[in-house]
Parts: sequence; structure tokens; C-alpha cells
Amino acid sequence: MESRRTSTSSGNSGLLIEVNSLTKVFGHGNSQVNAVTDLSFSAKPGRVTGFLGPNGAGKTTSLRCLVNLVAPTTGSATFSGNSYHDLDQPAHSIGVSLGFTGIHPGRSAYSHLKVLATAAAISKSRIQVVLDQVGLTSAANRKAGSFSTGMKQRLSLATALLGDPGVLILDEPVNGLDPEGIVEIRHLLRGLAAEGRTILLSSHVLSEVEQTVDDVVIISSGKLVKDCTLGELVATTKSVVSVKSPNLEKFNSFEAGTVEILVDSIAIHGSSLAEVGHFAFINGIELHDLHEAKQDLEEVFLELTGS
Repeated sequence: MESRRTSTSSGNSGLLIEVNSLTKVFGHGNSQVNAVTDLSFSAKPGRVTGFLGPNGAGKTTSLRCLVNLVAPTTGSATFSGNSYHDLDQPAHSIGVSLGFTGIHPGRSAYSHLKVLATAAAISKSRIQVVLDQVGLTSAANRKAGSFSTGMKQRLSLATALLGDPGVLILDEPVNGLDPEGIVEIRHLLRGLAAEGRTILLSSHVLSEVEQTVDDVVIISSGKLVKDCTLGELVATTKSVVSVKSPNLEKFNSFEAGTVEILVDSIAIHGSSLAEVGHFAFINGIELHDLHEAKQDLEEVFLELTGS
């Protein structure tokens, strides 16, 4: 029976990505590996969703299930209710960058994009547009075999952008880029999301993408451990107030937090800077140093994933 093909709007119209109870098992019997287990999350139009987890967590397998490169064992992964297989001209709706292994080293960046544009019935005028977007204009006629890892990453992103899609699925898109390149790609992706596109990007390092994403989906060992906005994740960070004073013993009666005695100072957990400062003021405690250290988001990420 011929499969049903569903038309969706192309261009920059974002689609809702929905992953429902996705499970992927490789192998059989004693060699069976559960790469992804009962995974559910969504990525919304107009937002950048960070798909995060340590290496081997199941991120790439999940993304490959989304675009029909791997068949799920159970569950589903859809775009506004349609599987990738059922989309009409998917290259015009879904842009995919899952690494750069498909880039022929003997072709120039322009030639690589031209071949793909021809195969997907995409206007050749898009080639120069995407080369400009990813900062490869000056290298358009260079052979990809001479490219650095960062330049190959840019070319892979240009490939994903070629059809002017409303959805971008990017696996480790800043891997190999220098700090300037990371900032450039961040601005590009934020701009695309502002146009209403859906951006789903994976990373094993939260600190590389925390200034880019709106929402975070964190997995570990193939299972979901956190699904929230970046703001909600920030709200879970812990803080410690450090105090130096010749009267540290007076903090023995402080009850708004847990006092930890250090060599020449104390650390107060579970209290705010204002609460500690107020306690010192009303008790006439001389302060030589008072500051608050916030837990870094990467530490939260590592705690959640057990890394």
C-alpha cells in the first residue's frame, strides 16, 4: 500500500515537535542495549530547546528516530502530528544537521550545497544566502577536505538551512567552533527562533548552549531526568553565603540556614545574602567579607545526569 504523504507549510513556519514514549532497543538477547527508554518531550515553535545529556545518553539516537534514520522500537516522534516520513518535501520543512560525515572532501562548499539543492528541488539562490548566514562566503570555493572541524560544522548547518525550513534539528552544532564562532551561531539561532521557527539542538555541555536555549530537556542513560524552561532550571540552583568576621561565633544562633565552619570563615547554606547581612546588623557583628556564590548551571546539569 502506498504511504500517505501529508503537506505542511514550508518556509519559516515552525512545527511542534512531539516525542511520545519513545523507546529504542538495539540488539537481541544478552547483547540488547536500551539506547532510549520511554522518552517524552516537546519542542515548541518560536523557541530554542536544548536537548542535553552526557555522551552516550541517547541524544543522537532520539534525533535519528525523529527523522526516520532509525526506527523506534516503540513510541513515536512527530512534527505537528505527522511523522517525518509523511511530510511532503521534508527538506523544505525540516533542516537536519547530525554531523558532517556526508560532506565529500573533494567538493567545494558551494558544490556540496548545489548537489543537495538540486536533489531537493531547492532554488540555487538559497546557496549564497546560507553561506552568508553561517559565515562561509569567503570559503565557498574551497574543497571541504581542507576545512577545519569548525568550518565543517558551519557547512553542515548551511546544509540544514538550505530549504529555509521551519524546524531545525541540530546535533552538537557548536562542537569544534571557537568562542567567536559559538557567539555567531548563537545569534543566528536566536534570530531564527524569533521568526517563529522550532529549534531543537543537542549538546553534552550545558555551558556551551545556556545562553542560546529557552527550554531544556535533559536525559541520562536514555531516560528523561528534567524537562523545563531554562529559567526554571536556574531557579533550582543553590547558593552559599560566605562570611569572614572576627566574631564568627555569634553566628552559632543563626537559624535561617545551615552554618558550615571553615578555616577562617563560615559558609551558610540555604539562606540569602540579605538574611545573613540583616542578622549581622541587628547583632552588631563586624564583617570583613560577605558574598554569595551561586551554583553554576553546569554543576546542576552534572548532578542531574550523575556525571
